[in-house]
Formats: sequence, C-alpha cells, structure tokens
Amino acid sequence: MFSLPIYFIIFIGFFSYLFGKNRSKKKILFKKNSGGQADHYGYYCLIWVTVPSTIFFLCWQIASNYIIEISTLESIPLEFIPEEDSLKKLLLENIIVVAEGGSSLAKVPKISVDNYKELKFFSMVGGYSCTIILSIILCLVSFRKIDPSLMAKNVIERFILSVLFISSVIAILTTIGIIMSLIFETTKFFNNVSFFDYFFGLQWSPQTALREGQVASEGAFGAIPVFAGTFLITIIAMFLAGPIGLFSAIYLAEYASPLTRKIIKPTIEVLAGVPTVVYGFFAALVVGPFIRRTCEDLGFSASSESALAAGLVMGIMIIPFISSLSDDVISAVPQNLREASYGVGATKSETIKKVIIPAALPGIVASFMLAISRAIGETMIVVMAAGLSARLTANPLESVTTVTVQIVTLLVGDHEFDSTKTMAAFALGITLFSMTLLLNIIALRVVKKYREKYE
Repeated sequence: MFSLPIYFIIFIGFFSYLFGKNRSKKKILFKKNSGGQADHYGYYCLIWVTVPSTIFFLCWQIASNYIIEISTLESIPLEFIPEEDSLKKLLLENIIVVAEGGSSLAKVPKISVDNYKELKFFSMVGGYSCTIILSIILCLVSFRKIDPSLMAKNVIERFILSVLFISSVIAILTTIGIIMSLIFETTKFFNNVSFFDYFFGLQWSPQTALREGQVASEGAFGAIPVFAGTFLITIIAMFLAGPIGLFSAIYLAEYASPLTRKIIKPTIEVLAGVPTVVYGFFAALVVGPFIRRTCEDLGFSASSESALAAGLVMGIMIIPFISSLSDDVISAVPQNLREASYGVGATKSETIKKVIIPAALPGIVASFMLAISRAIGETMIVVMAAGLSARLTANPLESVTTVTVQIVTLLVGDHEFDSTKTMAAFALGITLFSMTLLLNIIALRVVKKYREKYE
C-alpha cells in the first residue's frame, strides 16, 4: 500500500522514539527538569525524523513526476506529436500505460517509452536513497539534541499548535477555493445568460441547449421554478420533521423514564443511518403510489411523483437531526432553572414553555438549521419521488425538482464542459450557497440574541 521509504520512515521513527526516550532517562534528571517527561523526548525524536522525511519524499515524488512527464513529452518524435493539447495528454497517458506494462490501442513511440522507464527508475532510486539517508541523519541529529537544556514539551506543544493552525488554514482555503471556483464559472455563465432572465425567469429548460442550430438552442435558464420546488419540498419536510422531532425531544428529556429513553432514542437515531436510496425506494414504491390512490379515491388528481411524497419521506429522514440535537440541548439546561420555576408554583408544562424551551432555543434553532440544510441538499429522494421536471407550482401533488437534482443532471451526460448548460450548474450552486449562508446568518443572530439573554 505504501512505498518502501514510507515504511522505513515509520520504522526509524518508532526506533527514534524508543531510543530518544531511553537516552533522556540516562541524561536528564526529570525531578529537576521542566522540559518534559521521557515520553516528550521520545516524541520529539519521532517528530524530528518522520515529519521532514515525509515532506521531502512527497515533494520529491511530485517534482520528479512533473519533470519526467515534461521530459517524456520532449522525447516524442515529431511524427507522433498531435496538434491539439488534449491529444498530447492522451498520448502521454498511453506512453505511461505501456511503460508500466499495460497495452494501448494507439501506437506509441518506443523511444519515449524507454525514456520514461529510465527516468522513472532513476527517480525511484534517487528518491528512496535520499529519503532513507535523510531519515538516518535526522535520527542522529535528534539524538544529539537530547540534553537538560532541551524543552521537549514546549517543542511538542508548538508542533501540535502548528498542526492545528495549518488544519484551520486548509479548511479556510478549501472554502475560499470552492467559492472562487463557483464565482469564476458563474461569471462565464452570466456572460451568455442575462442576470435578469436567470433570477426572474419562469421557465427552466437547459436540456435544450445542446448544439447550435437546434430548435430552442439557446435554452431557458429561469431559476425560479427550481428554487420554488426546492423550498416546497423543504417546507413539507420541515412541517413533518419539525413538530415530531421537537416534541419527541421534549418527551425524552422531560417526561420519559430512563428505560424508555434508553429504548426510544437509539431507535429514532437509527433513521439517520438509513441510506437515502432506501428512502428513495420507499417514497417511489410506497408513499408516492399511496398518495396517488388516496387522492383518486377523494376525487383529486395526483401524480405518483410528487412534492408531497418526497417531502414526507425527507421529513422522516431528518427527524433524528432535530430530535437528537434538541434532546441534548434540552437535557443540558441547568437543573436549577427547573427548580426555580417549580419553586414559584409553575407546573411542569409551564416550566417547559416558559423556561426550558427559551433557555435551549439556541440549540433548537441550530438543530432546525441543520435539518433544513440537510433537506435542501438531498438529491436521491427527490430524483426517485418528485421527478426531474421544473414546474412553478404550489401544488404539492405535482412533480417538481430541486437545485441539487438539477446540478447533478446538468453535470452528467455527453456535452462540453464549458457549455452554457454546464455553467448553469455553477450558477445554481453559488445561488444555493448564498441562500444557505443567509439562513445561517439569520439563525446565528437568533442564537446570539437568546444566548446573551439566558447565559
């Protein structure tokens, strides 16, 4: 699974830990030293060996692969070089496949294959040798650094702090990268589609924009029907999951006996572990046909694929998110608030309404926001239970679609990536991101307001 240098780094790192720990016991009197215990010195040697060696090896691999690919491309004879860059990359991939023992339907130059093999061999030997030598040198250096003046505990704490900081930076940069990529692709989309038509258009039909000269080749990119379907299904789901989840949380936290709570809570949380495709099958095979037959018996017209079917099943799916989180925050309300309420003559129900729910409101709002985000981002249930047609309707018995379903639909299939149809997926993504961000900001304001009041 790992290459030889990684195994060697792990081995010598483990060896340096043991040797550093034993060496510190011989050279340092720990009762008079505040630099740490023997384990700290062992971990100090381990970090000194493994971290620089691993970074060096990874950098070597990245740099060598890049250099090898450039050199292999330069070694291709002129008669094999295609004009298009994409075909050059394909030729390079075929050369690599043949050099690694595979076969290719296209003819590849033997001189380039031999050049790739030779460079790969020298890269492997050089990378392995340098990494192993560096690990040994770092191991010896770390041993020599162990003395009473070394504050190993402080070094380890700074290292852990650096790792935590780098992890935070990576998370932030990842978020920024996602946003910037969405903005970049969305800008290209709005170069072809009017901003007004997208945000205020009442027809969504991007599947028609496949090629020039086709009927209605410009397509229709009015996003209102897509977002209307998203909000309709989310509202139906929250109408079911909100009351049931909150009431079950109140019951489990305030009324249920320990035995009842021990049985019911895990049972509810099992719903969160059911795959969404199973919910989709349940909606498509049971709930959808049941709603259609019931409506026909009552004289209504209903489709087997409807917003109501998708919303109800989605509501069942997100009940655990609300119930479990709300139960935890209600149970975390200090007992002295309950006792004070009982002390002034309030009943249990009055205490729940006037004291406990307001005190737990920040957490309850957070659970509702998590459930709403989960409902907005759901795809499989909507595909199987609500369909793909983008209709601007408030009738829950008709089929609708959602933003996430349309994003998936737009990004699959045989079409150019830089087409208007594909760019529409990024426009939907940045719009949905902005709306979700706005909802979270509103929720945070509510949480902050009541948290200041009850803390």
